[in-house]
Amino acid sequence: MIKPFWTTCAGLLLLCFGQFAQAQASQKPSVGNTNKNAQKVLHRSVTHHVRRAVAIVPVKPSFGQLAGLHEGVDNLSLRSSVAYVVDQDTNEVLLSKNDEAVLPIASITKLMTGVLVSEAKLDMNEVITITQSDVDTEKGSSSRLQVGASLPRQELLHLALMASENRAAHALGRTFPGGLELFVQKMNEKAAMLGMKDTHYQEPTGLSSKNQSSAKDLATLVGHAYQDPLIRDFTTSPSHTVEVGTRHMSFHTTNRLVKNPNWEIGLQKTGYISEAGQCLVMQTKIAGRHLIMVLLDSAGHLSRIADAERVRHWVEVHHSGILPQS
Repeated sequence: MIKPFWTTCAGLLLLCFGQFAQAQASQKPSVGNTNKNAQKVLHRSVTHHVRRAVAIVPVKPSFGQLAGLHEGVDNLSLRSSVAYVVDQDTNEVLLSKNDEAVLPIASITKLMTGVLVSEAKLDMNEVITITQSDVDTEKGSSSRLQVGASLPRQELLHLALMASENRAAHALGRTFPGGLELFVQKMNEKAAMLGMKDTHYQEPTGLSSKNQSSAKDLATLVGHAYQDPLIRDFTTSPSHTVEVGTRHMSFHTTNRLVKNPNWEIGLQKTGYISEAGQCLVMQTKIAGRHLIMVLLDSAGHLSRIADAERVRHWVEVHHSGILPQS
């Protein structure tokens, strides 16, 4: 496979600086202290250029970028290539941008995982142990839940929805009655039952780019999940501490807006893998209106948060549901 141009350049730069540093280090020093200072300067210089070389290597493009969805311009200058805002009470669509595009949804997947586990009325106190099969082999992501850690099903559900814990989500699917394969089948059956025609699930965490959906479908899922008090509670808690063996471990929400007093959020879920970009779905109250907001394939670490703020301000100015006082 041919390497990308910038990857090749970065590799050559690293090689050149490595050889230069090795040649300088092999020279016999004439004055001890002077040579040590020179080596420190050289080390800093090499480190600086290596970091620059790594920085110019481009990030893997998302499916939306490859499809050219970011080339479109919208009135809010959103960094998300897909946006959808609908009034939960009236079904009025306030904002629509590429809402029918079918893209990877990353950890937004866990919202459906949570729906199935909660609606199955399983024993929430049943203790589940994380096994090697729960370890991510798709992306190689890390987890604070070590193999052998045991937690009640309810705690795993809380961590999956609030902290987007991948091993927790996988363990929930793996221990579902009938096993993981049946669980994924039921995820797709539930999507079909809700009328989510553009949606397909491959596994319960969102690490696979084959988990795909559209903004309209995800708005439907958010509306359905919002009816479940447990999911509302778990997705909107700012932090949670669990007991793993003799240790107490604190986990935190992946959505900083949950802690923002300017926001009234009833349900939320974030997601990210490189193929999906930054994703965010929320049920929230803005300017007296109960809204469902979907932002997909946002470019930049904090861009989905900035986009949500832009949408909130826009709704407050142009679509307020608050009646003026007489």
